[in-house]
Amino acid sequence: MRDISTLPILYSLRQCPYAMRARLGILLADQQVILRDIIMKNKPDEMLASSPKATVPVLVLSHGQVIDESLDIMLWALKQSDPNQLLNNEQSESLSLMLSLIERSDNEFVNALKKYKAAARYHDPQEVDLRQKCDPFLQEIEGSLTQHAYIMGESPSLVDYATLPFIRQFSRVDKKWFVTSPYPQLHRWLEVHYQNPLFSKAMKKYPQWLENREEIVFG
Repeated sequence: MRDISTLPILYSLRQCPYAMRARLGILLADQQVILRDIIMKNKPDEMLASSPKATVPVLVLSHGQVIDESLDIMLWALKQSDPNQLLNNEQSESLSLMLSLIERSDNEFVNALKKYKAAARYHDPQEVDLRQKCDPFLQEIEGSLTQHAYIMGESPSLVDYATLPFIRQFSRVDKKWFVTSPYPQLHRWLEVHYQNPLFSKAMKKYPQWLENREEIVFG
């Protein structure tokens, strides 16, 4: 059994899509970390000392290196081990294409999503207009999923798991509307992910670390 004192430490928040992305990457790479689940109203001093940005996820490696961007955590994990070939290493241009699409998701789509979420929360009359700002990116993904089972082809890749937490979040803003939305392939794609036991593992609820400082091995 591995000495857990040598494991990286991951500060996480269960429902945060960025932290969700990091946990998915660690599971997909068959890596293990010490999971410290937090709440944003009570951030551990240890996390703040490691990453002054004060948001999750934060991964602290055993030699002290800190990785505090969710996509970088995914890439770090999959470069340790990529059993499902999510980085498509056999295709030289594939990773750059995936990273470009993820960058667009993180900027264009996520920014529009934040405004849509806020409008829905506060019953803003512009809610529908703001939801439609999300449409160009989602229509592009819908088109890809019409051609094959996953975004880049017939098997999942990095881009599927990197965008999943945010597309999931979009689907949950107005669940009733999304049921009848013009995204049948996104419905299918989400359901495939939800049925994967890995998703349940990524979303498992753990005690708050500051409650008892129990070190939980994740992955």
